Amino acid sequence: MPKMKTHSSAKKRFKITGTGKVKRFQAYTSHMMRNKSNKAKLRLRDAALVSTADEKRIKRLLCK
Repeated sequence: MPKMKTHSSAKKRFKITGTGKVKRFQAYTSHMMRNKSNKAKLRLRDAALVSTADEKRIKRLLCK
């Protein structure tokens, strides 16, 4: 059986943390930034964790 290939778009969007959780970046950061408040932009900078419901699916895409 051949090796599993990592999903190319998933490897650009997600990282596995040291404890095995999946880290993602926030949406709504690419355009129309002048309409967002400084407070909103500040909160969008930080990465977030993927929900536990989606974690298994994303790990399968990343071959982890």
